[in-house]
Amino acid sequence: MRRNVSVQPGEVDLRPLSARSVVLSLLLGAHPPELPVKDLVRAVEPFGIGGSTLRAALSRMVAAGDLRRTDSVHRLSDRLLARQRRQDDAVHPRTRAWDGDWEMVVITATGRGPAERADLRARLTALRLAELREGVWLRPANLPRPLPDDLDEVAQHYRARPDRPAPELAATLWPLDTWAATARALLHHVTHVARPDRPADRLTAFAAVVRHLLTDPVLPPELLPEDWPGTDLRTAYTDYQEELADTVPQRAALGA
Repeated sequence: MRRNVSVQPGEVDLRPLSARSVVLSLLLGAHPPELPVKDLVRAVEPFGIGGSTLRAALSRMVAAGDLRRTDSVHRLSDRLLARQRRQDDAVHPRTRAWDGDWEMVVITATGRGPAERADLRARLTALRLAELREGVWLRPANLPRPLPDDLDEVAQHYRARPDRPAPELAATLWPLDTWAATARALLHHVTHVARPDRPADRLTAFAAVVRHLLTDPVLPPELLPEDWPGTDLRTAYTDYQEELADTVPQRAALGA
């Protein structure tokens, strides 16, 4: 069976900060996702990034297509706007009451190369589907969102009610205990290790929180283990939004 796996149980996936990652974190969380250079200079100072380093990073990000610049204002590119929408949905997922139906996507296209297959797998995973067997993807139908129209070119999708008990099937498709253990480790880290007087450590830790929330399958409550920490992790992140608002020129959340 194939399962959605992130880090090992209890691991905290902390990644070193760079000027680029700090800028993207701030803009991915800003609504609208744009800031003038003068405000970015003030915003990155608590994270140990100087003005010259910031300006060099901004030039590289514009050249790479991460940002668009109009006069002195930098904003996210269309590609990163899509990432922001995924992030917002991970932090504040929209769900509906589950009636027992499952979404099923069956891949029908053949002759695709490795890159195309990898891209399709990434897209289906981002839609919070999980692979039961090669080419067959499932999830409970509790998300009020249509599947992208262009999936019709490579797959067929259905509603189904598997005979297998739903909690057992969910535990097969997703490593729920592993996800929960990592979430609890992150909660411990942001509560007891990444202190408010160390803003760079806080940003690094909460960026890891956002990345982990992006892998939450957002299952119906009846399919989750007891004491599922997803809500607590989202609450901790929302509280950090308030904390970060004191250090940036406009209200912003944190990007992955």
